[in-house]
Amino acid sequence: MTMVGPEIADQTRLLRLLRDGPRSRVELADALGLPRARFAAEVDRLTTQGLVETAGPAASRGGRRSSLLRMAGQVRFGAVVVGDGRLEVALTDGELTLLTRYAEPLDVRVGPEAAVSRAVEVLGKLRAEAGLAKLAGVGVALPGPVTVRAGAPAVAPALPGWHQFPVRDTIAAELGCPVQVDNDANVMALGELHAGTGRAFDDFLYVKLGNAVGCGLILDGALYRGAASGAGDVGHLPLAEDGPLCGCGQTGCLEAYCGDAALVREAVTAARAGRSTALGDRLAATGPLTTADVGRAVTDGDPVAQTLVRDAARRLGQVVVSLVSFVNPAIVIIGGAAPGIGPVLLAEIRGVVYRRSTPLATGSMPIVLSDLDDRAALIGGARLISDQVFAAC
Repeated sequence: MTMVGPEIADQTRLLRLLRDGPRSRVELADALGLPRARFAAEVDRLTTQGLVETAGPAASRGGRRSSLLRMAGQVRFGAVVVGDGRLEVALTDGELTLLTRYAEPLDVRVGPEAAVSRAVEVLGKLRAEAGLAKLAGVGVALPGPVTVRAGAPAVAPALPGWHQFPVRDTIAAELGCPVQVDNDANVMALGELHAGTGRAFDDFLYVKLGNAVGCGLILDGALYRGAASGAGDVGHLPLAEDGPLCGCGQTGCLEAYCGDAALVREAVTAARAGRSTALGDRLAATGPLTTADVGRAVTDGDPVAQTLVRDAARRLGQVVVSLVSFVNPAIVIIGGAAPGIGPVLLAEIRGVVYRRSTPLATGSMPIVLSDLDDRAALIGGARLISDQVFAAC
């Protein structure tokens, strides 16, 4: 059976409802506002296309028992995440539940051809292992600005040599399915919207940390990209003219203070200056420090490591103050923080934001760490492409 896709808006709405889990025929018909005969006809068409299937009887509501409908078992979406020295690939079902995932080290400096080829190879292997002839679609997250209409990265310090490489078209040609590409902050925000804390909110900010710093904006229940898909690119907001050099070539960017490379840079400086015994011992024992080393030092109570995290969080908090005042989100979600630094980071950001923002904007606005860990981008990648596949006709 070959999956085609929704043909009319009613089918699109039905599939989006089922993406959130099985529902009874009666419940779905009521939600769609369709006459029973019309609803049954659309369900039959989607069943024939291999997109919907019956999932047994629904709970009794009195009278004749309805049946449950769900996304068909053969619907599979692929997700690809590039960044932070890793390539991650996963398959989800039609409800965007992670079924299979794979990760391996990746140096993006090998170039887009080699990296994309490897992603296609892994996707093909996972597809074959699942016994599928074709995926419903693939969503790709990249660590930097993306020209979404072209499906290609724009100039991004985290992706040297990738500028305008046709990531979307290359993967689509190899796998024969729809592909959508976006920056990782946007994709992770979609993951939160579908399966994380953000699911309960229509308006929120997702602040993504890591080698690249960014922000995904969910407004009125949908991802907001801006006129040229550049909304949320906060990593290169200038905080100081004479600040540290950023990977973009400018000085004093937020990322130059709060990115993983910045945190490691300050940790190495502290270790070499003898200000932190914990970091100094680690540097002497293992060589180059990592964010994991900083996280362990923070967890072990090293005051210098904790101060480094607080300093970075204070800078980030200042930017969040501006974002909160401008957007007025219902919640701010922080993701991508290195293991061990989250609680200290969060406490400092909260202190800055609640102290510097107006009560009207923050009186009932929580600031929390993401509870999806490293799943946000994979689930978000599947959500990204499913939004396209199930787009309004």
